[in-house]
Amino acid sequence: MGAIYLTALLLSLGCMLLLDWRFRLFFWRDAVTAAIVTAVGVVFFLMWDVAGIASGIFFRGEGPIASGIVLAPELPLEEPVFLAFLVVCTMVLYTGAARLLGHRRARSVETGGGR
Repeated sequence: MGAIYLTALLLSLGCMLLLDWRFRLFFWRDAVTAAIVTAVGVVFFLMWDVAGIASGIFFRGEGPIASGIVLAPELPLEEPVFLAFLVVCTMVLYTGAARLLGHRRARSVETGGGR
């Protein structure tokens, strides 16, 4: 029962990537840029976590669904996976919203609704 959270994170990340693949929003639109954005985002948030851990703000919670594997004191294995999911989810939502708004504006201009 120890890796339920990690499994849920990996499944959620996989679902985001399937959505991305279906609509070509992030990785399947430009894999190199997406990899860079994801890596920079994960590193930024890991540095944020390390700063929070060092200042005594962030603690690793004990839970039966966590794997129990720690990468560093107070930094569980699940954290970088969660951060990758967070970045990918944010970028899929952002690029999806931008695409929808772009189509909406184009449709408005075509029908004469835009000024």
